[in-house]
Amino acid sequence: QVQLVESGGGSVQAGGSLRVSCTASRFTYGAYLISMAWFRQVPGKEREGVAHISWGGGISYYAESVRGRFTISRDKAKNTLDLQMDMLKPEDTGMYYCAAEVSLSDLPPLAPAKYTRWGQGTQVTVSS
Repeated sequence: QVQLVESGGGSVQAGGSLRVSCTASRFTYGAYLISMAWFRQVPGKEREGVAHISWGGGISYYAESVRGRFTISRDKAKNTLDLQMDMLKPEDTGMYYCAAEVSLSDLPPLAPAKYTRWGQGTQVTVSS
């Protein structure tokens, strides 16, 4: 239905900033974005929700661990999703995935099962 491709990420020292982006494309007929989110995962741990944004109203929601440091935004015209990450900590290290809600779900905003489309991920590494 929708293809997601992440970009950005990389390596930075603690206290630094990084930005990851996601572009949605290849919408099949009738498919549209309801909301999008960023998740992260490190080997051996479950995927963790980081931030969510409603596509229409742009209302955002953050995990407690990143609130005040990360900012999620979207460009409806370009179908892009960004995550600006400031004051990074080593525990922010992980593979970052964007996800799209294209079928309406009443699950919480950071529940992985809410999203049916996922990107391939981009690595973020924060060194101490």
